[in-house]
Amino acid sequence: MSTSIAVSKAVVPVHWPRYLPQHLTVPATSLWFNLEVSATRFPDKAACLFFDQALSYAQLRAQSLVVAGWLQSVGVAKGDRVLLQMQNCPQFMVAYYAIVRADAVVVPVSPMNTAEELQHYLEDAQVKAALCTADVAQTLGAAIQAQGAPLPVLVTRYADALPVEGQIPVELQQMLLQEHPLPPAFERWAQVLERALVPGPHTAQPSDLVMLPYTSGTTGRPKGCMHTHATLMPNALAGALWPQMSASSCSLAALPMFHITGLIFNVLSVIYLGATAVVMPRWHRELAGGWIAAYGITHFACIPTMVIDMFASPNYRSFGLNSLSNLIGGGSAMPQAVAERLKQEFDIDFAEGYGLTETAAMALINPIERPKLQCLGIPIFGNEVRIIDPETGVEVAAGQTGEIVLRGATVFQGYWRQPEATAQAFIDLDGRSFFRTGDMGHQDEEGYFFVTDRLKRMINASGFKVWPAEVEALLYRHPAVQEACVISVPDDYRGENVKAVVVLRQGLEAQPSAEELMAWSRTQMAIYKAPRAIEFVPALPKSSSGKVLWREVQRQHATPA
Repeated sequence: MSTSIAVSKAVVPVHWPRYLPQHLTVPATSLWFNLEVSATRFPDKAACLFFDQALSYAQLRAQSLVVAGWLQSVGVAKGDRVLLQMQNCPQFMVAYYAIVRADAVVVPVSPMNTAEELQHYLEDAQVKAALCTADVAQTLGAAIQAQGAPLPVLVTRYADALPVEGQIPVELQQMLLQEHPLPPAFERWAQVLERALVPGPHTAQPSDLVMLPYTSGTTGRPKGCMHTHATLMPNALAGALWPQMSASSCSLAALPMFHITGLIFNVLSVIYLGATAVVMPRWHRELAGGWIAAYGITHFACIPTMVIDMFASPNYRSFGLNSLSNLIGGGSAMPQAVAERLKQEFDIDFAEGYGLTETAAMALINPIERPKLQCLGIPIFGNEVRIIDPETGVEVAAGQTGEIVLRGATVFQGYWRQPEATAQAFIDLDGRSFFRTGDMGHQDEEGYFFVTDRLKRMINASGFKVWPAEVEALLYRHPAVQEACVISVPDDYRGENVKAVVVLRQGLEAQPSAEELMAWSRTQMAIYKAPRAIEFVPALPKSSSGKVLWREVQRQHATPA
């Protein structure tokens, strides 16, 4: 039985793409079935390429089955959470589908997380097993040790998926080739594959929980977003249909797969189609430019900083982007000058999209054939978007600014074990539940949406979402920090940067410099969260109740020190 997601004729935007149907018929199956179908149709075709080394669909299916068997052998049962911590690599795809095949729940986390950050995910998600790469094994091991309970872990090396001979850029050699020490208790990937374990029957249904990606918020503690097979499946289809992909398409998988956008476009959509992903472990502009031409890459989902970085290369004119049919992306607004240069020099339009972890990536996106710059786009299949007064919850008049709220099949089921936060994230309008994005915006006369401000405190650094309250909580651990307020500052390349305005404790024998405090911060949190500028002040502005007025701090200190 399939599910039809209709686009009401009354709300179809004027410029709905001509090549797209106005509704999706979504398979009523688990995500695993998509791999089964593609592996049956295209067994010998490359599901992914990793520095010229191919992993075929048959191999992807076979290895996923074995790893699923290992998960069940160490006690992972239906609905159990399994942590997945890897940079982009073929093993990520194997691990993801192995967890899905085992009827378990994927908890994807950034390889940049510290042991203390990982400990929160392990404890909050009540993780039963973990799959990771060797470069993060020691950090994960420290988090498990701090938790105080053993955890089955399967570890792989990037080198296991690399060709015997091949050119690896110097900047990536340490990550990909270094022999990282491994905790003795961790099981080895290659040895498990040799055991050829067979999992039990796959019983997951569309309504079953399948992924728990974490996002943070005003509380500073990351929250798990509950996604089912049914909330991810529509965007697996939409991510293929909107940019006009097919089984013959080749996608550059440069966005991190542990992030919801990279997962949708470079894993779920690719596997659904039976297409090929050219996997880049970490962004490298020269490699990207060379691979686009060498592999005839047709599709590239990216963030604007990647395009900006490619233009900064002295070799960009030789990159040969002619094979690209289009570029889609998001995470931050594409600068108009860069988009115009892309169009002028390569005749490529950039179609910006908008979404959140809670909406399984894109909820709105610009039509490929008629994009607008610095615009969220139009609602995709079945999504209903409204603009409301954030104080009263009443819908505002056309053209006026308010909070963007939306509903649709890809909206998450709520925050894991946080019913109060879930209740606050939704609002009832006309008897239907809408998700509150926390972004302020408006709709133009053609049905396109634009963001103008944020209700939630959030910093968008090169597409990575940074929540100030979380960074502040980590800064308070430093013995010299009395108070801290984290704000965003503009950056031509990253869009925004993290800045901390800090009040130091008085009476200390030695006080840290801004550089020392920034260096310390990089040891306490993922590198993208750490402040890139710190300014010391004698006091922070506060309300009568003693609450720090972060908007006033933002106004006063919006440029780096």
